[in-house]
Amino acid sequence: MQLEGKIALVTGAGTGIGRGTARRLAEEGAFVYVTGRNLEPLEKVAADIGGRARAVRADVTNKADMDQLAELIRQEHGGLDTIFANAGGGHPISLEQITTEDFDRQFGVNVKGVLFTVQAMLPVLRDGSSIIINTSITADMGLKDFSLYAATKAAVRSFTKSWTTDLKHRRIRVNGVSPGVIPTDAYTTELGMTETQVQEYVDLVTPEVPAGRVGTAEDIGDAVIFLASDASSYITGIDLVVDGGMTAVYAGKA
Repeated sequence: MQLEGKIALVTGAGTGIGRGTARRLAEEGAFVYVTGRNLEPLEKVAADIGGRARAVRADVTNKADMDQLAELIRQEHGGLDTIFANAGGGHPISLEQITTEDFDRQFGVNVKGVLFTVQAMLPVLRDGSSIIINTSITADMGLKDFSLYAATKAAVRSFTKSWTTDLKHRRIRVNGVSPGVIPTDAYTTELGMTETQVQEYVDLVTPEVPAGRVGTAEDIGDAVIFLASDASSYITGIDLVVDGGMTAVYAGKA
């Protein structure tokens, strides 16, 4: 129980990596606020976790929502120990086809959402707490048709370094977690892939992953737990790549 007595916030917790991470945080003893734009899946996550979770509808792109959430956390628990700024999304789109709407949507959730989540929580974040941002290996890989999404993830990687300096007087650590191939429901909802296409992609990429498999949401959750716990007390300003060694060894066919 590495996080016994800690209070955590996971944004975008209704599905995928957010859901899996929220579950792992609770298993390690944290009380977890699970948030997102749609209440129904959040309530299912909270019910699955049990007494260590609370579902709250809050849109990371709406500053008023995040301010209200911070006040709720203050009233109910007095403060916050961990943020996993996970809410985000994107889809492949060619350079020629990017519109202002595409730009505003992806930068709105992935960058603006992270910024105003953290800013809203600063008054309730306890000194010595931990902020973890969900980044992506796409920021390094130059994948075809992912320039917009990759740029958003490069931006939030930069946040980890700048905020480490901004918050060092409060001993608040800021790190990123950079997932590799983690098949979740986002592959169908965001990327528009069928279940057959997802499996074909998994079969294609698995031989290129030194770990011999693709990842799971719980793999990311384990990395978040490490960065939230005292075991990583001397680690800040980094981007922890959790991809089975794929980008460290070779990009392969990803």
